[in-house]
Amino acid sequence: MNLLDPELLRTFLAVADGGSLARAATIVGRSPSAVTAQMQRLEQSVGLALLAPAGRGRTLTLAGEELVGHARRILEAHRHAVLSLRGAAAGGRLAIAATQDFAARGLPDLLRLFARTHPRLQTELRIGRTGELSAAFAAGAIDVMVAMRGDPTADEVGVIREPMIWLAAAGGLATAPEAVPLALLDPPCGFRAAALAALDRAGRPYRIAATSQSLAGLAAAVAAGLAVTLRTARFTDGGIGPADPALGLPDAGEAVFSVRLRPDAAPAAVDLAALMHETLAA
Repeated sequence: MNLLDPELLRTFLAVADGGSLARAATIVGRSPSAVTAQMQRLEQSVGLALLAPAGRGRTLTLAGEELVGHARRILEAHRHAVLSLRGAAAGGRLAIAATQDFAARGLPDLLRLFARTHPRLQTELRIGRTGELSAAFAAGAIDVMVAMRGDPTADEVGVIREPMIWLAAAGGLATAPEAVPLALLDPPCGFRAAALAALDRAGRPYRIAATSQSLAGLAAAVAAGLAVTLRTARFTDGGIGPADPALGLPDAGEAVFSVRLRPDAAPAAVDLAALMHETLAA
């Protein structure tokens, strides 16, 4: 019986979660042809077709759907084993920073796993906006950081790309014929700039109906139905979901985040940075 290669399973889950080979290639940092080759190797290993043609893309077969759950459990066990072995003797202090985008979705489970496998390590977490976190990182106060990406940097260990989507509350006050009411974070903010640029390119009139310094304030304005906003799918919760297509809001592209690692970081920080890129990108 053939054993399942964790690297192939990781790419397979990127295909399942990303919905396409091209999206999976972005997630795992490989070319589409390399992803295709990996999926062929995995199918040969299990002896079953895992993907089937669907229009111009691919969809999971019944065997592929069955493998998704197994793949997640296998990778979780593999990840836990490696981190436990490396983290048993790790000590000292580790400063972690992330933007608010990851505070509720993605980061808690990741940090819970890391704390369990590194019981002697003292971790400090800072949640904030990209500008302030980047300044602290540059000053040497942060070991590992995930924040919106500016220019590529030598300390960047991975990139996370997520579609930006327009979000609103069901039954909100925004209607297609009117100027689009927007809820935005105070500048500087990459999502704010992207929203305004997309509307300007499309020639859509808009008005800023609400501003906030925090995502909590932004969520309150959107959930109340006062306005729409531009974020990623991580912001969908508490009655907030994709805006009505009838609004005809323009495509705004992708949000790009980077995982950055302090150059002289300890091995535990290196492991955490790799874990953040691997799990948050998925």
